[in-house]
Amino acid sequence: MTNRTGTELSHLERTVLDDSLTPGVAGFDRLRLAEVPFVPEVRLHLAVDPIVLGARMEAESGAALAPLFWASAWAGGQAVSRYVLDNPDVVAGSRVLDLASGSGLVAIAAAVAGAATVTANDIDPYALAALTLNARANGVVVHGSCGDLLAGDGDGAEVVLAGDVFYSQSLADRMLAFLERVATRGARVLVGDPGRAYLPYGRLEVVASYPVSMMGPPEDAEIKQVHVLQPRY
Repeated sequence: MTNRTGTELSHLERTVLDDSLTPGVAGFDRLRLAEVPFVPEVRLHLAVDPIVLGARMEAESGAALAPLFWASAWAGGQAVSRYVLDNPDVVAGSRVLDLASGSGLVAIAAAVAGAATVTANDIDPYALAALTLNARANGVVVHGSCGDLLAGDGDGAEVVLAGDVFYSQSLADRMLAFLERVATRGARVLVGDPGRAYLPYGRLEVVASYPVSMMGPPEDAEIKQVHVLQPRY
């Protein structure tokens, strides 16, 4: 893992709720280790209440923080992870990049499925810290990469995975261009998305769909179906 997230890692380690030490405590401003609903093979440190946790973290740091995307298991990431675990040949023995990794769910699923190496990338150092905690909890090795990779073509990754990356127009435009460059050079690309507003359906084709309900954070509560997609070739 990267050494750039040491401070954030220490901060997150202090937020983990230890039920054995604090039985009966709600701990709404904490992280709790739990199975992921649609991917029970993986456990993540998830926020009991992301809003309350975010408010406390900002109060402690004295500065505004990026949204705590890493503190929830989003529907698209769960779908890609389910697909990879059910079809391990997609990643087995390959160099895998998990883009906009957040909690690291997809990266961890790829490692469990037998990827040769897995790199999880995110622009938020707290996401990389959460990845460290979550990889440790699942007994897998995942390498962290902090920064914006969208101007490149995946740094030689043979498989590029991404969940829930089409949530704004500006990001969707850059993300699609990146993913198409990756696919053009011959890498496998898989994206998970429940049909958010900026998903470029015309440039992607559905590989798998899953009927789901109540599988992610409150923002995803009304989702009934989530897709795994790839660029059209």
